[in-house]
This record gives sequence, C-alpha cells and structure tokens, in this order.
Amino acid sequence: MSAIQEIEKSYMREDLPDFRSGDTVAVHYKIKEGDRERIQIFEGVVIAMKGGGARETFIVRKISYGVGVERIFALHSPLIDKIEVKRLGKVRRAKLYYLRGLSKKASRIKERSRLEHQNAGLKAKDAAAKAAATEETKAAEPEAQESQTELSQVEEMETLAPEVTAEQTTQTQVPEAQDTNETPPEKAQAEQAEEAQAPQEATPDDGEKGKS
Repeated sequence: MSAIQEIEKSYMREDLPDFRSGDTVAVHYKIKEGDRERIQIFEGVVIAMKGGGARETFIVRKISYGVGVERIFALHSPLIDKIEVKRLGKVRRAKLYYLRGLSKKASRIKERSRLEHQNAGLKAKDAAAKAAATEETKAAEPEAQESQTELSQVEEMETLAPEVTAEQTTQTQVPEAQDTNETPPEKAQAEQAEEAQAPQEATPDDGEKGKS
C-alpha cells in the first residue's frame, strides 16, 4: 500500500451502507445557511459510481415535477449525515445513463431480492480479498528473488572453493619437482674430480716444442 492510499484510508467512512448502481437511495445532506445548519434529503436512483478510495463519487437522479434532476455526491464526504437504501435495483450495467432519455414509467428498474444483494456483497468481498492477496504476493516476489540470488551466489562460491585449493596445491608442488631434477652438490663435485683426473689430449703446440 502506497503512502497516498494510507492517508486516504484515514478519511474513509465505515458507517455507510452497501449499495450500487440501480438502487434507490435517500441521501441526508447537511446544508449550512448562515449560522444555522439543516439536513436536506435527496432521494433518487443511483445511475453511476466513479473513482475509488476517499475520492469515490456517485450520481443520484430523480424526477421532480416532470424534470430530471441529477446530483453528484462524494461518498466519504463529512457533509453526508447518512444514506438510506430504499430499494434494491436489478440491472446489468454499471452506468445507467440511458435513463435520461426515458420517461418516468419507462425508467423503472426491476427490484432484486435481499438474497441476491447478500450474494453480490459476498462476491465483492471475495474479489477484494483475492486482489489483496495478489498484491501481497507481488510485494513478496522481489524479496524471494533476492534470497534466491544470494543462495545461488553462496553455492557458486562453495563450488569454486575446491578448484581454487587444488590450483594452489599444484602451484606449491611445482617448485618441489624442479628441485628434484637439479643435481645435488656432491654429484657435481664428483664430476669435476673425474674431469681433472682424465688425461689431457696433446695439443699441436706441445708437439712442436718437443721437436725443437
């Protein structure tokens, strides 16, 4: 839930009845006239509901002396004293703007039973609960992905650790092998002594000296 939704939630009213488009309601609206305050009742059919949260509005239409009158109310306005649901309407649309072109008799709406109203309320609650659950799962997905990436990194480090140790051991063993290939100092001294004891070959200079 965002910060704006949390702020709007504090201004939302919980004492309002459950109604929808097609229902006949009586809105008790507070009107200030100078220093005095009175309540005016506006009764009619709800033809549309717009928005959501604290900004939700609904339109009520009534026919007064043969003239259609519509009024827009803010659902969570503090100026609304109360809302009474007079009649439940059975419609298949969310916006009933088609009633504007009909007469009073033709614009009558069929009444739905209280059982249908309860079932509709239960369906709406189930849909809201599913939507909240999906939002929670979406919010939890980034955390799960982060934990999975961390686990994969740890596994990669664990798999690379034995390879690194093996390379280090081979590098440490290479100088030892080279040391074994080198001739020891005792053997070098023996070779030098053999070379000194071997008879030296006669050079041409030595022959010429003997003849002379």
